[in-house]
Amino acid sequence: MDLNLLINFSYIISAGMFVFGLKMLSSPATAKKGNTISAIGMLLAVVVALLSQGLDYKWIGVGMVSGTVIGVLAARMVAMTAMPEMVAIFNGFGGAASLLLAWFEYSGKYEGNDLAPLFTAIVLVLSIFIGGMTFSGSMIAYGKLSEKISGKPYLFSGQHIVNIIIVVAALAVSFLFVTNPGAGSQYMYMLIAVALVFGVMSVIPIGGADMPVVIALLNSYSGLAACAAGFVIQNNILIVAGALVGASGIILTNIMCKAMNRSLSNVLFSGFGAVTTAGAGKQQQGEAKPATAEDVFYILEAADSVAFVPGYGLAVAQAQHQVRELGEILEENGTDVQYAIHPVAGRMPGHMNVLLAEANVPYDQLIEMDDINPNMETIDVAVVIGANDVVNPAALDDETSPIYGMPIIEVHRAKTVIVLKRSMNPGFAGIENALFFHDNTRMFFGDAKASITGLIAEFKES
Repeated sequence: MDLNLLINFSYIISAGMFVFGLKMLSSPATAKKGNTISAIGMLLAVVVALLSQGLDYKWIGVGMVSGTVIGVLAARMVAMTAMPEMVAIFNGFGGAASLLLAWFEYSGKYEGNDLAPLFTAIVLVLSIFIGGMTFSGSMIAYGKLSEKISGKPYLFSGQHIVNIIIVVAALAVSFLFVTNPGAGSQYMYMLIAVALVFGVMSVIPIGGADMPVVIALLNSYSGLAACAAGFVIQNNILIVAGALVGASGIILTNIMCKAMNRSLSNVLFSGFGAVTTAGAGKQQQGEAKPATAEDVFYILEAADSVAFVPGYGLAVAQAQHQVRELGEILEENGTDVQYAIHPVAGRMPGHMNVLLAEANVPYDQLIEMDDINPNMETIDVAVVIGANDVVNPAALDDETSPIYGMPIIEVHRAKTVIVLKRSMNPGFAGIENALFFHDNTRMFFGDAKASITGLIAEFKES
């Protein structure tokens, strides 16, 4: 069989495995298998690419072994609360890899001569610019998510004008490089610098509340950079893989924006999402009604149906295993148990699904927001664990609120609401939560893990 035919056939198999794996990621029940299939497809693609190029496998082997060790250690040792920032780092490394690939391809083939075709010069520019922007932007996202830098938006007068100047500079440098690639090394270095600055300037004004959208968008950028790099080195499977990541990232970004009832431009340029206590919208009047562990025990013990609503506070407290155990106890007591999932709860897309799956919560008990809201009035008790903005009724009835119009899980319509929270502090949006003052709401203050452990002890002693 012809070698090129065998290589392309292997690439087709790999691409098919990517597509099937991506499709299986759409369901928690098949996501693990889909991830495995995609990984095997990538391994096949890497092996075929290496065998077909006649490369020095010594250093490639060192890189693969060290990368595998780092990946395994990261997956095993990184806490679930740190998963969003790890995803941000992976996005950044993907962008950096595309940048370096294009840079070295240029240095090895085209620097010092004008033989680069126009199309190749264009995709070189795209791979370098998108890759550099993705890397620096992802590092800022990592800093915000890990709280190494403040999660609030950094805004200054004339910021949009500065960004426009950066874009114009990038276009000008790109034009100079594309029209004279042989003498364009200085322009390439300038483009790398502009891309890195633009990545920082793109993410620094975005606040903590919008991080799920940013993570999805940066993931898309890393895919587009890889796709462009695939054209640079004329590798079909890299083009396909990059296009799949880019397209799926854009689709996910759109889903995240719809879940927040905001446009992508509003997320990128409004500066919304400051993690401050300077509230916006009308402030609620009234007094929150605290509850003890014994109070909550009696409410749950008498309930026929309970819906747990997790948020980032669940991840911080690492209470997912205790929640699952409490859910199992309630089921043994004859209670119907569900877990209501908001698309942007947490700090990355699917954050709550990952947490609960890690605790072996049954997939069929994870209910999406649009499916549980119509039945909320029939639920006896909604238990909100560390969620805030995604359950704030101000999104429905306060036109002055910055989150007005954002779809929420309408727990306020349940017969009773139990809110597990450390304090009355606002969430990422920095506004007071009207839910805390509703007549049917009881505030169960304390660390979520300790509070739920106390409830479990109450049930075991009864």
